[in-house]
Amino acid sequence: MRDEAVRAVEPTAESSNQVLRLPLLKQLWQRIEAQPLPEPENSIPLRLLIQVLVTIGIVAVDVAAADSTGTEGISLWAVPVSAVGAAWSWYRRRKRNVPIKFCIAIGMLLSLAVFFMRLWGDRNDTRLALATLLIHLQIFHSFDTPRRKDLGYSAVIGLILIGVAATLSQTLLFAPILLLFFLFTIPVLLLDYRSRLGLTSQTFQPVRLDLAPKRMGLVVLTILGLGLTIFLLLPRFPGYQLRTFPVSTPIPLQQAFNRSAIVNPGYVREGRGTGTGTGESPPGEGAGQVDRQFYYGFNSKINQNLRGTMEPQVVMRVRSQAPGFWRVLAFDHYTGQGWEVSRNGEDEVQKIERPSWTFRFSLPWLTTLNRTREVVQSYTVVADLPNLIPVLYEPKELYFPTTEAALDAEGGLRSPVPLSEGLTYSVVSEVPYRDRTVLQQASSDYPKAIRSHYLAIPESIAPRIRQETEAMLARSPKSLTSEYEKALYLAQYLKQQYRIQPDLPFLNQDEDLVEAFLLQYEGGYPDHFSTALTVMLRSIGIPARLVVGFGTGQFNPFTGYYVVQNTDAYAMTEVYFHKYGWFSFDPIPGHPLIPPSIEESQVFGVVKQFWNWIAGWLPSPVTGWLNWVFEQIASVLGWVIGWFTGLFTEGWAGLLTGLGVLTGLGFLGWLGWSGLQSWQYRRWLSHLPPTEAVYQQMLRYLAVQGIQKPEFQTPMEYAQSCRLHHPSEQIKAIDEITDAYVRWRYGGEQPDLAYLKHCLKQMQQPRR
Repeated sequence: MRDEAVRAVEPTAESSNQVLRLPLLKQLWQRIEAQPLPEPENSIPLRLLIQVLVTIGIVAVDVAAADSTGTEGISLWAVPVSAVGAAWSWYRRRKRNVPIKFCIAIGMLLSLAVFFMRLWGDRNDTRLALATLLIHLQIFHSFDTPRRKDLGYSAVIGLILIGVAATLSQTLLFAPILLLFFLFTIPVLLLDYRSRLGLTSQTFQPVRLDLAPKRMGLVVLTILGLGLTIFLLLPRFPGYQLRTFPVSTPIPLQQAFNRSAIVNPGYVREGRGTGTGTGESPPGEGAGQVDRQFYYGFNSKINQNLRGTMEPQVVMRVRSQAPGFWRVLAFDHYTGQGWEVSRNGEDEVQKIERPSWTFRFSLPWLTTLNRTREVVQSYTVVADLPNLIPVLYEPKELYFPTTEAALDAEGGLRSPVPLSEGLTYSVVSEVPYRDRTVLQQASSDYPKAIRSHYLAIPESIAPRIRQETEAMLARSPKSLTSEYEKALYLAQYLKQQYRIQPDLPFLNQDEDLVEAFLLQYEGGYPDHFSTALTVMLRSIGIPARLVVGFGTGQFNPFTGYYVVQNTDAYAMTEVYFHKYGWFSFDPIPGHPLIPPSIEESQVFGVVKQFWNWIAGWLPSPVTGWLNWVFEQIASVLGWVIGWFTGLFTEGWAGLLTGLGVLTGLGFLGWLGWSGLQSWQYRRWLSHLPPTEAVYQQMLRYLAVQGIQKPEFQTPMEYAQSCRLHHPSEQIKAIDEITDAYVRWRYGGEQPDLAYLKHCLKQMQQPRR
């Protein structure tokens, strides 16, 4: 009995489970099946071109990432996978695909989790993490794109990927990819519009998009021209520039940071070559050859008795809110044939650390009475460099991938590791303005620390150098009383009276570089000019030091980066002005006397930089003539603007004259604009068929009278609506012109043009 009861209960329990479970699932499934299927997009051309756009976006991210960070092949695998998904979704477009949709949702959630993890790991630069998330979402989305608007999501993802690639790209490699994306975007928009109207094509053959090469080329050139013009003329207001601080992935330190060591990849360490440059270290003293790839001045001690030249090589790209001299290192002690950093011990080089949760180093910077401006720079290293960090003077924030850095006594920044290819870091500098009037008033009562380090020169040459310097100053046509004017005059004097000597012989062991430069050879290598100026200023009591770094480089107006080569490295003279700080002077022939700085950063400065880029490709006579033309135009405009603004400072008479000039200019402008519109209208009419030209003139006259023809009205309906507003004579003319136009347009009948013109003239006669 007990077994029978058990057997009787078991079927009952099983039946209850079936009752509880199967009906619920069945009801849910019935609800899903009862829902109408979304109308799929059946246009093969639209689907194919959308897939091409997405592929271009993925390739663009890959190329831009390899261009900026050296990371290759991060997303190319997504191209075939996305194509497979697009093909699968086409064949399954009329199915519900519920299991696949469920798997897609799970995959998207996993991609989101991976994104957040990568976002924390790459919080220094989140652009690649965002691009990777979008690529993952596109892959999942490609397996389920049945409708037109879903294909639109894929197109938007491709557009965002192109935008991310644009922010990553640093060269013109991105330009052809962008142009290709644009060329495919036009037919995609046209096909999408056809799909909205219900005109779906299974193949390309029945699709007529009117994309003749001539028309397509005209559209592309017009849009590119407008885009470049807007880019060049767009004002660069510093307050409206985005502040982004890209930084490379954190670099773990393998050993303790030796702050006094400067590691130059071109120099030999302990008798072993590094495999770069010449393979031999320039000697610290005596005659020698420069390294072919690495600038000799990036070391704690430099020997200027070296000869030779470097082979040009791009070393870094810089994006900056203003041009400038990318300062690397400064020297305070002159050795007779070179320079050295005298305060280079572990206790004299300041160690700087940053918190683990941020990449920002807060740097100490000199307090100045001068006006300053904040300038943001981002550097991408293209070739190996020493562990010296180029910056725009004077840095206050450093965003760097190591947890430690160092600041020497001369304001140079040092990294625990050499700057390797692909490294990216950012700097925020507080750059002082160069106000000549203010600097002329600087006091010569220098602090003891300044006098003890930046006025010393060898006693054996001090009298002769001082005598030669004073003789140069005596040749000035006006009396020079301020230190600033003396420094400016001496730099200009060396630039004009001494010349670069590419075949300069080696100096003897007991021969002084500056003395030989001034009195024997009357010139030398480019850096010798800066050494001579620095020592000359010291000889007359003006504090100065030698600074080395990179020149601004070649500005690329299409990428917005300054492309810097190893041959852009050189030395300048920095002069100290009490309470105002250090300012550079460049005595090298062919260089600007005052290096570019924030004064060169103008609102429309990109136009000037673009012209300088173009002028570099033109022959010198053409460049000179165009420069003369632009100078004449600028001088005339400057005179006119100065004269006009001066009127408002001459009392009531000047104010009334200025207002009268403004009124006259406004009236002339209105006449000119009206004449231009009238000419354009007549030119447009001349290209129309005669019958249509008469009809368009009638429409314009009636529009002026206040009766605008709506687009939805036919010509006959519009003529009928005019009966309420015009007398019978004009109504008759309107009917005649409209009837003739309709017969010509839709029936091919040729009207009597003389009679139509008579009707138009009769209609335009004023009412009595």
